[in-house]
Amino acid sequence: MNKIWIITRRELSAFFDSLIAYVLIVIFLGLSGFFTWLFGNNVFVIGQASLQVFFQIGFWTLFFFIPALTMKMLAEETKSGTIELLSTKAVTDWQIVTGKFLACWLLVAIALVATLPYYMTVSQLGTVDHGAIVGGYLGLLFLSAGYISIGIFASSITNNQIVAFLFALLIGIFFQLLFDVMGFNFRGLSGAVFNYLSMRTHFDSLSRGVIDSRDLIYFASVVLAGLTVSQAMLSRRNWQS
Repeated sequence: MNKIWIITRRELSAFFDSLIAYVLIVIFLGLSGFFTWLFGNNVFVIGQASLQVFFQIGFWTLFFFIPALTMKMLAEETKSGTIELLSTKAVTDWQIVTGKFLACWLLVAIALVATLPYYMTVSQLGTVDHGAIVGGYLGLLFLSAGYISIGIFASSITNNQIVAFLFALLIGIFFQLLFDVMGFNFRGLSGAVFNYLSMRTHFDSLSRGVIDSRDLIYFASVVLAGLTVSQAMLSRRNWQS
């Protein structure tokens, strides 16, 4: 666990040293703040002391931001050869993958913590459903974890960051949109399966303040699957050498 934490701190420091963290947080706050408070069906238009508008904006914003965050995690290490250097430090592929996953997840968590003034502000406007707000934040955290694991997998299969970005988006669009559409159009078992695979289904459940073990198992399964296949892709170099 100590080695995983060392890798996590190294990657998190790299985010802030390269300004990626500041850019991501500023753009995320700018977009979410603009649409939550100023544009379209914002908080004042719907006339409710609720952060559902923000959670829906976050649902889509993080979908695009996370592949940009994860595309370099393994692709750049592979291209520069530093992944081999890491291997000589007696760390396992699982520790590398998990450390990078946690660094990305912590950065997203920091961005979400920066939106807590939204919560404090909306609580001054009227009676708020605290359970729904806690659930909404948990939903964004779990959603992010799922997409980070997918993004790290995409980064593990190539040394080209653009390819990793596009591949992560391609996989993500199935979970973000297509499974939801197919679940709506299919009936019976296939419809239920597609509906279960949709991130939207589980995110919406959490953002209503309903903490269901089926949603937690779903997100944990996506993360575990993403990290496992990422580790397997990293291990290929041992088979090929």
